[in-house]
Amino acid sequence: MTRAMLFTAVAAAGLGLAGCNSSPETPATETTTVAEGEMAPVETAGANPTVGGAEMLATKNIVENASASPIHKTLVAAVTQAGLVETLSGAGPFTVFAPTDAAFSQVAPVTRDGWMRPAQKEVLAGVLTYHVVPGKVMAADLASQITAGGGKATLKTVEGQDLTATQSGDSIILTSASGNKATVTQADVGQSNGVIHVVDAVLVPKM
Repeated sequence: MTRAMLFTAVAAAGLGLAGCNSSPETPATETTTVAEGEMAPVETAGANPTVGGAEMLATKNIVENASASPIHKTLVAAVTQAGLVETLSGAGPFTVFAPTDAAFSQVAPVTRDGWMRPAQKEVLAGVLTYHVVPGKVMAADLASQITAGGGKATLKTVEGQDLTATQSGDSIILTSASGNKATVTQADVGQSNGVIHVVDAVLVPKM
């Protein structure tokens, strides 16, 4: 099954293609910043971490908050190029492992620029949906799954291939099907349609 067919099937199964959330914004009562390499505290009522110094509102969806983040410009451009804005603005819920601009800069320019070409739209969509897991998986949930799995948890992505999650100290490490790794540098950024965990590398599925 091609990635395009798989993504269509997953979307049709209930991941939803609803429009953007237009609810009135309610500012969080407090925000929490997290140093590089540290885990954010589990989300609590009335609190949401800032990302790159920008306020993230739990009343806004994944695309809206990512667009407000100064460190996710490349990700937002890629989501737009891949035609995934409507999907990731939908009801979800989704868990998104969101690579930063610095993470995308680690990808070889020829590869990164190639993904953004119109002819590679399906490939780009596959890479991006490999960072999306159906449902809302908080850091505490993931840690529990890792413990229950004897040190690792397997996450089925929207793209179709698996991600493997392990824990090193207080950090959650994700390993892709192609073998590269990313660390969750900021966890539990609440969204109206799920949660974002910021990661420091682009996870690459097997092509």
